[in-house]
Amino acid sequence: GKWHMGVNCKTRHDHCHHPLNHGFDYFYGMPFTLLNECQGTDDPELAKSLQDTYWFYTQMIIFAVFTLVIGKLANLLPVKWKIIICLAICGLLHFISWFSSYGFTKYWNCILMRNHDITEQPMNLQKTTSNMLKEAITFIERNRHRPFLLFVSLLHVHTPLITTEKFQGRSRHGLYGDNVEEMDWMVGRLLDVIDKEDLKNTTFIYFASDHGGFLEAHRGNSQLGGWNGIYKGGKGMGGWEGGIRVPGIVRWPGVLPAGTVIDEPTSLMDIYPTVVQLAGGAVPQDRVMDGHTLLPLLLGTEQHSRHEFLFHYCGVFLHAVRWHQKDSGTIWKAHYATPVFQPEASGACFGRGICPCFGDGVTHHDPPLLFNLSQDPSEANPLSADTEPLFDTIVRRIRRAVEEHRKTLTPVPQQLSPYNNIWKPWLQPCCGTFPFCWCCEVNNKA
Repeated sequence: GKWHMGVNCKTRHDHCHHPLNHGFDYFYGMPFTLLNECQGTDDPELAKSLQDTYWFYTQMIIFAVFTLVIGKLANLLPVKWKIIICLAICGLLHFISWFSSYGFTKYWNCILMRNHDITEQPMNLQKTTSNMLKEAITFIERNRHRPFLLFVSLLHVHTPLITTEKFQGRSRHGLYGDNVEEMDWMVGRLLDVIDKEDLKNTTFIYFASDHGGFLEAHRGNSQLGGWNGIYKGGKGMGGWEGGIRVPGIVRWPGVLPAGTVIDEPTSLMDIYPTVVQLAGGAVPQDRVMDGHTLLPLLLGTEQHSRHEFLFHYCGVFLHAVRWHQKDSGTIWKAHYATPVFQPEASGACFGRGICPCFGDGVTHHDPPLLFNLSQDPSEANPLSADTEPLFDTIVRRIRRAVEEHRKTLTPVPQQLSPYNNIWKPWLQPCCGTFPFCWCCEVNNKA
């Protein structure tokens, strides 16, 4: 499914970010992410603010060139033709940079790969569901006689909402509901294969989402990105519950009792140490691991999550910290930064398309906004020293945890810098002779 980590570092063929260079033995899916550009029916979403900036400067340069040319021809401006030509070349380069980065997104970014080979460029969205399902099923059948790890990162419930004709109109909740129905059917097909191959009682299955509903995703009056219930905020918001609180559903009939509900804060970072323990391995001891194995919690040998603190980031910026106070069981959350909603009371950033992580798009809080999630999960009533006697003690304890946490961090290059967001032809995956990158697996086989 969706890898979303990219492919290359320095050359078109180094594949440094590819799954097969990060521990996986087999890969089928998108090396990048699913974008509206892949379908071409909704507003473009790839680095929209960066696109707008490029296009603004391109227009300014074109306007300046026209003004200078007219002024020169009318003998109103004593400017040399050399300067006008240089400015025009600069404008052309700006336009080429803008259009090559974003005008060909469907052909550059919307591709499918099997291992190191590109199978579709651009990908055929009408066949993606059946292709992904077929790959996952054959993988299970191929490995049924030995232990395996299958990570399926579905393209569903992500804009654009790819829904086959069979499921369109199936739900009472519009296209998003149809997409959920199809995803549910796909998961059911995979579970059926597990059962059919007699792997039901020996297979640990974990189902979860990577973030809450994308509130800003709309087409007309239709909401395309889900709904977060009582929880404030949504996708892209580093701190609010609506962006980070997701369900985790586990199935292991031979070991875990059915119908058990665990109401403890865990993290998707816990999947790695859990899988390592299941496989009989040991997590690395030469670094701080942010995750904890879920098995003691699932088996009932421990009643509380091993996470005392969870740190919630938006990009590289720490927005909020959750403290699971062990002695009382209370869960506190301190917000150091929150997004500025547009409109103010909307609970989302409709003006920007998605909430930013820094700059004028966020409000910083000192002291932090503090909530008691045990009593106020919707984060509607911020506490203060007047309303919470332990306010100062809690804020001090969380601040100390942040200081300890920051000592464990290793600096890394900024992956989302403007330079790293610009298209680089020497890194472009291509299944043909560049720039003629068009191919389809069926045609290749033919």
